[in-house]
This record gives sequence, structure tokens and C-alpha cells, in this order.
Amino acid sequence: MNRLQGKVALVTGAGRGIGAAIARAFAREGAAVVLAELDIETAQRTAAEIASLASQTGGKTLAVQTDVTQAASVQRAVSEAEKAFGPVDVLVNNAGINVFCDPLTMTDDDWRRCFAVDLDGVWNGCRAVLPGMVERGAGSIVNIASTHSFKIIPGCFPYPVAKHGVIGLTRALGIEYAPRNVRVNAIAPGYIETQLTRDWWNGQADPATAQQATLDLQPMKRIGKPEEVAMTAVFLASDEAPFINASCITVDGGRSALYHD
Repeated sequence: MNRLQGKVALVTGAGRGIGAAIARAFAREGAAVVLAELDIETAQRTAAEIASLASQTGGKTLAVQTDVTQAASVQRAVSEAEKAFGPVDVLVNNAGINVFCDPLTMTDDDWRRCFAVDLDGVWNGCRAVLPGMVERGAGSIVNIASTHSFKIIPGCFPYPVAKHGVIGLTRALGIEYAPRNVRVNAIAPGYIETQLTRDWWNGQADPATAQQATLDLQPMKRIGKPEEVAMTAVFLASDEAPFINASCITVDGGRSALYHD
């Protein structure tokens, strides 16, 4: 408890899934948390759910409608956070979408939509908070990447291209601003039980068989929980990780280390 006491954190895509779990974990650790979410009703519900927890730990929450593909929208979210709580100490770029296409039949719109959210959105967040962090000489940015950032699954193009870019952005900014004590790191989740994962299972001809096939692929014979990603984000955001920079922590139960099934 209180590992983030006194810090102001902004989490994009915080209405559900991994983002919501991160917002809850940050509030539990005492941070003032801004839920920057395109679906404002979802963000408001999540903020209301964690309000009682936040009041117990001294943290506060605020939901702000945010379109990460629009730099001005992200900047407004940062401004709202500063107005409500003070300078942003921690940014978690979590908002993302799955765009899986055949490369040669993919439309230009599919390509642009994927990169607008999954890569441009991360840069928009970084660009909005970096000036203040650099000026204060402190800050932590955590980018939610994916095991798609270094592993390729056929049929998932162009999502892994954008996620490879997130790792490059993380490393480049981490090195660029290391002298100013601003750390930029990433987390690469593997299979995590979010609504998107459940929707994929339910969209298959036999959802139960599809789910079991996913579990059978995992070394631990289960998939991860959003809370397990969230606690990694707490660690990277806290003062417990002062010398971790330009790095990526993989949270996948060992799946990416497996040579073959």
C-alpha cells in the first residue's frame, strides 16, 4: 500500500480490461488517477467503482473523455489532470485496438486505424507529458506493448508492426531523456483474460474448445489476469524501479520463451 502515494497518474484506455486494472491498482497504492478513455461512460463507471478504495488510501480519480489518436485531445486530458491534481508524474499508454488482416487484402483505412491508435496514440501521450517531466527532472512513462512486439503470429498483420514500433519508441525516448531522470519503459503482456479475449473465444464455432486450445498453449496452463499486468505497472511507476529504463518486461507466463509446442 502507498507505493504511489502523492503521485498523479494518467492511464489511457482505462475504462475496462488492463487499463481499468491499472487504474484500480494505482488508486489502491495512493495515486490520484486520471482515466483517459474514449468511452466516457465506461471510464466514469470504473472511476465510481474505485472511488471508495481511493478514499481509503488518499488517492483520487477523474474520468476524462480522450481520443488518443488526436494530439489535442490527449493534451486536454493532461491539462485536466494538472488542473485537478497537479503535474502528471506517471503516464500509462494503455489504449489500443486489435487490427488483424491479410497483408495483401488489408485496406488503407485498416492500416491507418491500427497505427493511429497503437503507435501514434502512444506518441501523443508521451509528447503531452514529456515537457513537464523534463522540466521537473522526474517522471515515469509505461507503454503497454505486447508479445506481438517481438513475436509474429500469422494472420495478425499489421498489429505486430505497430507494437514493434512501440518498443522502438520506448527505447528511443528512454535513452533521450534518461539524463533528465525521466524513465520510459514498456510491458509486453501475452494472453490476458480481458473482454477482447473472451469476445474472440465466443466468436469461434466452439468457444469452449477455442478457450481450451488457448490454455493448452500456455506453459502455466492458464492465461494471465489484468491485475498481474497492473502490478507490474505499479512497480515501474513507483520509486522502486529508479534504474529501470528503456526496458520491456514480459508478462506472459513464459509463453514467448517456448521454442515450439
